[in-house]
Amino acid sequence: MPAGPGQAAGAAARAGPGVVDPPVVRVSRAQAGAGGSVTVSGRGWRARALLTLVICGQSDPVRGVAGGSDSCANADGRTVTTDDEGGFRRELPVVEPPVPCPCVVHAATATGPRAEADATLRVAGHAVEPLPADGAGGRLSLLAEARLEGSDDLLTWFGAAPTRTLVLTVGNAGTSPVRDPVFRLGTSHGVYAPRWQDLPWRGTVRAGGTARIELPVELAAGAHGDYTVSLKYGGRVLVEHPWDVGRPWGLTLFWLLTALVVPTALYRAALAAVDHLRLRRPRTAAADGPRPGTPAAPTPHRRRAARVRAPRAARPSADPSARR
Repeated sequence: MPAGPGQAAGAAARAGPGVVDPPVVRVSRAQAGAGGSVTVSGRGWRARALLTLVICGQSDPVRGVAGGSDSCANADGRTVTTDDEGGFRRELPVVEPPVPCPCVVHAATATGPRAEADATLRVAGHAVEPLPADGAGGRLSLLAEARLEGSDDLLTWFGAAPTRTLVLTVGNAGTSPVRDPVFRLGTSHGVYAPRWQDLPWRGTVRAGGTARIELPVELAAGAHGDYTVSLKYGGRVLVEHPWDVGRPWGLTLFWLLTALVVPTALYRAALAAVDHLRLRRPRTAAADGPRPGTPAAPTPHRRRAARVRAPRAARPSADPSARR
């Protein structure tokens, strides 16, 4: 038996803003036992979108999956790709989730902008317990597309931590006000899992009212590349926003100049040291005397003897036989 109108309305209430045809998910039977299967169908999704289908406990189409992914039978989930019109049809095995029912078949996009919808499914023979009380006194949902505000400065260009402000508008669809909600903000790089941190927001969102939420986002120093900023509240993902962080080219330029300047400075220091040693060498040689093996310079007495003997050796011989 297909899901009732209330289930479709609950899915539409939690659909993302700006969607003309809100995503809807339906099941072929309202009740099935573990070991069987149900046919899950849907419409109103993005064309050629990859979806995940999984059975979750402690959930309903209005409040969603209260305990997050820990309440779902993730190992027995299935994936499906929507057609050109945003519809799909897929067989899903029925298994008992790790927590008691009420149970739902939870459909969500695996890539791209976040969208999700639930359809009620009673798992025969599985324990049923009342849903936990909403400790926040209400239920927040995203009303307008979130955005990152801010820009890089000179320090960021030289490797300082990139910072932004995540701005979003939420509405309280519950019957009680939400006072001082605590959000979970996560940042992930590439295919790595997000690193989560709790961020409290001071204020009150009255029942049926809206509020503008601003939360600071900061990455590690020197971070660059493709990042994703995620925001959770009550175990549900409200925001998944991409962030293309530029490379700190100033830091790259600094190391490039360092690689050129330092070797040049060392080379000039070595040349200066060699020149200094060359200037000191003649004075040292004069003070220490001639080196071993170097012929001694002729004394003035020897130079005079050489000048006297030379003319005598050049005179003609007095022997008559020699003249002949």
